[in-house]
Amino acid sequence: MAQFSVNASRFDPYKNFKFRVKWDGKYVAGISKVGALKRTTEVVKHREGGDPSSSRKSPGRTEYDAISLERGVTHDKEFEQWANKVWNFGSGLGAEVSLKDFRKDIIIEVYNESGQLVIAYKVFRAWVSEFQAQADLDANANAVLIQHIKLENEGWERDTEVPEPAEISFTEPT
Repeated sequence: MAQFSVNASRFDPYKNFKFRVKWDGKYVAGISKVGALKRTTEVVKHREGGDPSSSRKSPGRTEYDAISLERGVTHDKEFEQWANKVWNFGSGLGAEVSLKDFRKDIIIEVYNESGQLVIAYKVFRAWVSEFQAQADLDANANAVLIQHIKLENEGWERDTEVPEPAEISFTEPT
């Protein structure tokens, strides 16, 4: 039996410009871009001995692509502090990597135009494989200074506990 949406009045897909990212139980300031959540499953080809002309396909290993996060440079140190847990330059022998907490579970939340939470994804065991403290400096540019982290991860899933909201309607004054 087909399962229909609770919100039968919504025909438009959700927009990609209202979102927040959370780790360590708090929202991270100023994130302006989150890379795509993508997974790829290898194809394992095999054939039966009595069937020489065709092969069968079955799923193999699943890999999860890294997720990039970008934000404008401010005094907030969240990106840098997490990146330093993977490699902290100049920290001394035996203290270069934090084996205890360099991985984090993160949550990516998507909101509709009125600011209601509509979709959330849980990303598991993420860690910073690339950190860009700032983009190129250019005296002829007119742009925001951006920093970037790339998060390797061991998978993600949609948070099915997030219900589809009943969208609000403004009534005309009488």
